[in-house]
Amino acid sequence: MNKGDVAWMLTSTLLVLMMVMPGLALFYGGMVRAKNVLSVLMQVMTTFALAVVLWAIYGYSLAFTEGNPYFGSFAKLFLSGVTLESLADTFSEGVKLPEMAFIAFQGTFAGLTAALIVGGFAERMRFSAVLVFTAIWLTFAYLPIAHMVWGPGGWLLGDGALDFAGGTVVHINAGIAGLVGAYLVGKRIGYGREALTPHSLPLTMVGASLLWVGWFGFNAGSALEANSTAALAFLNTLFATAAAILLWLAGEALLKGKPSMLGGASGAVAGLVAITPAAGTVGPMGALVIGATAGVVGLWGVNQLKRWLGVDDALDVFGVHGVCGIVGALLTGVFTAPSLGGTGSADFSIASQLVIQAKGVIVTLVWSGVVSFVAYKIAAALTGGLRVAEEEEREGLDIVAHGESGYRF
Repeated sequence: MNKGDVAWMLTSTLLVLMMVMPGLALFYGGMVRAKNVLSVLMQVMTTFALAVVLWAIYGYSLAFTEGNPYFGSFAKLFLSGVTLESLADTFSEGVKLPEMAFIAFQGTFAGLTAALIVGGFAERMRFSAVLVFTAIWLTFAYLPIAHMVWGPGGWLLGDGALDFAGGTVVHINAGIAGLVGAYLVGKRIGYGREALTPHSLPLTMVGASLLWVGWFGFNAGSALEANSTAALAFLNTLFATAAAILLWLAGEALLKGKPSMLGGASGAVAGLVAITPAAGTVGPMGALVIGATAGVVGLWGVNQLKRWLGVDDALDVFGVHGVCGIVGALLTGVFTAPSLGGTGSADFSIASQLVIQAKGVIVTLVWSGVVSFVAYKIAAALTGGLRVAEEEEREGLDIVAHGESGYRF
């Protein structure tokens, strides 16, 4: 072990935690109406906590032990065999990490992914149904996809799929789950007829800023070492996000006449999502192109695509995370090429890698989409329905679900 690697991984884990609480919580919380702000903060915090507990009990074992191409095994159920002396592999031969550091780092990824989904059904889903869905979805969607992409003997890993920090595992996975939830829960009362405007864009801005800072742990930490790959991922995370903000705002200015604060915050997240699968394998100029592309495509995703789909994806989980995750996953197969500044091998084939990347995207969309549908249906059956009653939705979930108000007017 290298003490610098260990220190960097513990720091990265803290940064990912900050992405969720308070980053994602504030980002989402500012975008809902005042009567629902606490419900969103609670859902983000509690789904993260539930996912982390399940990760400790069986999640880590099913994702990161040898089993079959789709699931690991129960060899480390309840973290059996994990001690102060047990080690985890990195990407360098002979370089190890304390297994506990690796477990903690990957546990925050599982928690973040579960928390992302709540944006799809924000302001109208029962709290109990959210928790039941999360437990089922984490078990049968997140864990197998994490194993397929990152785990020993994983199906997509064996095919050569490139996903440095979670384009498929985190963003496409959560994006499609949020979209399925938005369809099944239905549109918010008044959607399309009245303005359901964010109650605090300053909170959203603060949340987006914390997400950007925390994302350096998310992406650069995925190098698993304090080395040049971590530095490359760090630089790419900086460049892609900046490019996405500028292109999103430019698009808004052209289409709507004015660039918005919500657009700037959304553009930042779009760039962060798109560079995630590519962060450690593309060059800085490739990162700029990926980020710029995400800024344009993300703007289209939360506007035109959302209208085409006819769905109330309240906080644009699919429009940003799903769409930009797909863009990033595919462009990873392009800009990893050495001829375009990437770190791929001399015989790297863009065409062949694009096919592999597309397979990973499709598998994730189908697998997570089907599991999500079933998980929502089971949650509805066990909790008396996914959605709160109409009068409760009008009153607001803060009071109805938690007996509190975010603000006193």
